[in-house]
Amino acid sequence: MSPTHTGGCRCGAVRFEAGGEPICATYCHCSDCRRASGAPLSAFVGFLTDNVRFHGSRGASYGNHPVQRSFCSACGAPIAYVDARLEEQIFFVLGAMDRPELYPPTVHGYVGEQLPFLT
Repeated sequence: MSPTHTGGCRCGAVRFEAGGEPICATYCHCSDCRRASGAPLSAFVGFLTDNVRFHGSRGASYGNHPVQRSFCSACGAPIAYVDARLEEQIFFVLGAMDRPELYPPTVHGYVGEQLPFLT
């Protein structure tokens, strides 16, 4: 599992590491991500689930099929999402990564839902 990419929540109850290279780093403009994050867009970095390990709590989850989102049940910080349509992949919010600057997003998803002031 090399290289190792690490992250976690605000309080440290949820910690994770991912090996290998990221699948992608993306911005998402969909309304679901906006409502889940409280921000005008979200940013994620994706990894293969087989290359991910959690330490301590995995957090709690919520969502409607096909998307499940996770967050720390202690501090409420968002952690990741999985999408049943994208098998064997997990996408961590960039804010949960220890070094988010290493994952500059190169793709914009759901640009049809992008807020006009972001263009």
